Amino acid sequence: MSKDSGVREIEDGVRTDFHGAMSYGRYLGLDQILGAQHPRSVPEHHDEMLFIIQHQTSELWLKLVLHELEAARAFIDADERGPALKCLARVKAVQRTLIEQWSVLGTLTPREYAQFRGSLGSASGFQSYQYRAIEFILGNKNAGMLNVFTSEPEAHALLTRQLHEPTVYDAFLRALARAGYAVPDEVLNRDVTRAWTFHPELVPLLTQLYESEDTPWGFYEACEDFVDLEDNFQSWRFRHLRIVQRTIGMKTGTGGSSGVGFLQKALDLTFFPELYAVRTAIGAPNPSPYEGAADV
Repeated sequence: MSKDSGVREIEDGVRTDFHGAMSYGRYLGLDQILGAQHPRSVPEHHDEMLFIIQHQTSELWLKLVLHELEAARAFIDADERGPALKCLARVKAVQRTLIEQWSVLGTLTPREYAQFRGSLGSASGFQSYQYRAIEFILGNKNAGMLNVFTSEPEAHALLTRQLHEPTVYDAFLRALARAGYAVPDEVLNRDVTRAWTFHPELVPLLTQLYESEDTPWGFYEACEDFVDLEDNFQSWRFRHLRIVQRTIGMKTGTGGSSGVGFLQKALDLTFFPELYAVRTAIGAPNPSPYEGAADV
């Protein structure tokens, strides 16, 4: 082919025969992934494909978030703070992608969504078991949520496991105790199946950790990573709420929730209340850090 044909020639070393060999598509399982979009509207509405892909890609990112949080917890348990911080950094990067991804769904107008919304039946993002597993590993545990997944054995098993395992924050506090910090026994031995609630006795300890120049490397950094993670989570929740509000207004959710009102309540939840209360205590001559601290 001539050089002025406008066609880029394939280099001699590029493999083109993949009979019996691993190809890009096989490695990624693209047949399964790209064949997993099944619009239900009849006739098929153009914008339903956007709605399906938006949520499928979100679930893929949530899978990675859970994968990294579980790894971070294991690294913290092993006192390997460097790899744990790397996992948390990756979670934060994924969160930023998830937050920005709402802008794609924001191109769906109320009229467009209304034309295929009925095809969802009772399906709702409320039923995302990966999202619930992430909430569990971060501290917002609710055993009642398992009832939503009795018809999905794998999802139910995952949430049951996360319900009975310590949170990432539990692992962090246990690591602090191993390093010689006076973490109260009632915190270390708490029932990990329960949602995390504010423990005011941790605030002086965390104040020491924040203010001391002798804090071992990785502990202060982990605290700030947890705060970043929660800030990102709240930004994601808020963007979700606004997208729902601009698309369906105050309608009831397809899964039976109150819709916007239900999502609004989630903004009052916090995973790491002590890490916000400590900001009142840092540098204060007579700190009163416990007022207004929210529980999960």
